[in-house]
Amino acid sequence: MATQPSALTRYPEIDELLYELHRDIHTILADHLVGLYVHGSVAAGNFVPNRSDIDFVAATATELTADQINALATMHKALQCSGMQWATILEGSYIPLQALRRYDPNQADHPALSTDGAFRIDGHGSDWIIQRYLIRKQGIAVAGPPAATLIDPVSPAELRQAARGILQEWWAPQVYDHTELQDDEYQAYAILTMCRALYTVQHGEIVAKAVAARWTQQELGLEWQELINAALQWRYGMRLNRLAETIAFIRYMLDKLAIPF
Repeated sequence: MATQPSALTRYPEIDELLYELHRDIHTILADHLVGLYVHGSVAAGNFVPNRSDIDFVAATATELTADQINALATMHKALQCSGMQWATILEGSYIPLQALRRYDPNQADHPALSTDGAFRIDGHGSDWIIQRYLIRKQGIAVAGPPAATLIDPVSPAELRQAARGILQEWWAPQVYDHTELQDDEYQAYAILTMCRALYTVQHGEIVAKAVAARWTQQELGLEWQELINAALQWRYGMRLNRLAETIAFIRYMLDKLAIPF
C-alpha cells in the first residue's frame, strides 16, 4: 500500500491540492525547484472558506526561462480547471533564492499567479517585506528546507517601513482612482488592510487581519466600528457596497499616519 503524504494543514483537501501543485511544479522545474511553501491564512491557522486565498511561494534555484514560465502558465490553467476543491483560489509567486533571501526593489519582478487566474511576470512591492517575514515565521514546507533557512530575519523597523511603503505605493493613489475599490471583495480587503497597517506601524509586528481589526476597533472607538465589522463578516458572493466609506477610511488612515496623498 502506498504511503500517504503527511498532513500539512487542518484541511485534507488543501493538503491534497498542495501536494498536486508540488508534483506539477516539479515535473516542469525538476531540480530548479528548491522548495514550495504555503503561507498566509492557511499556515497561520485562520483560513476561512469562501473568504481566504491559499498563498504559496516556490523558491527556485535561478531565474526561470521563458519556456519554463509558459509551461507553468499552462499547468496552472489546467489545475484551475481540474475541479479540485480550492484550486481556483491559489495565489503564489516563483522567486529565485537570491531574491527571496532579502527584498530588493531592483530585483522584484517575478512570475506570479493571481486569484483571477492570470499567470504573468508581476512587480512585487513593499508588501513582500511583510510576506517574507510571515513566510519565515509561519511558512509550511510542502517540499524543501525550512523557509527560515532561505530568508533573512526581518526587523520591526523594516516591518514598519514596509507598512508605510504599502500605504504610499498602493493605497494613496486609490484615494483618487477608485477602479479597484468598486469591487466588494476589494473593499473588505482594503478596510482590513488599513487596520493591519496601523497595527504594524504602532507595534512593529504582523498579526492576522482579524486580530488587527479588533484591536483597531478598540483603538479608534465607535466611529469606524460598524464598517470594520462589515469587512470582517464579508464572504465571497456577498455585497458590501461601502465604496464611499472605504475611501474615507483609507483617507483617515493615511492622514493619521502622515502618509501624503
